[in-house]
Amino acid sequence: MSAPDAVERAARWFIDCRRLDMQGLADELGVSRATLFRRVGGREELLGRALWAVTERSLAVAAKRWERERPADALHTTGSLRHFNAIVAESKGLRRLIDEEQALAMRILTDPRGRIQPGVVGAVEAALRWDMKEFGLEPIIEPEDLAYALVRIGESFLYADGLAAREPDVEKANRLQRALIEA
Repeated sequence: MSAPDAVERAARWFIDCRRLDMQGLADELGVSRATLFRRVGGREELLGRALWAVTERSLAVAAKRWERERPADALHTTGSLRHFNAIVAESKGLRRLIDEEQALAMRILTDPRGRIQPGVVGAVEAALRWDMKEFGLEPIIEPEDLAYALVRIGESFLYADGLAAREPDVEKANRLQRALIEA
């Protein structure tokens, strides 16, 4: 069992709405719990790696969906974000994680030193820079700051509202993000 195998299996558990249980995962992988910990770290570390694997795939799917339907003059960023927001809002695994382990979910999802938030910010910044190059987009703030703001808006409306017992508001997130990009 390699670390990537464990991360992939943990990602599958997340997608299947299964709570990540290190002993259960070790049993499924045919290794001891101690070996699993040595190879991938603790539960929070493994869950963060698994969520990043799922997030990375979701970002790619969102971009591909938008590119298939994107009008020739439409920005890459707005449509990709819209599709990504929808994927996040529809994630049953994410809903379960937020409902059952709120503090852990927010730590993993929004830690600026973690994998998820910086990775998503980087992907959004790359899309903004693509739009700047291809369409002459001139954001009123630096692309890295705009990307961070766009991601924080998405977090607020897509999963932070779960902490306040409100449903994700994809449309509001989409409108606010688009307004910032096009300002």
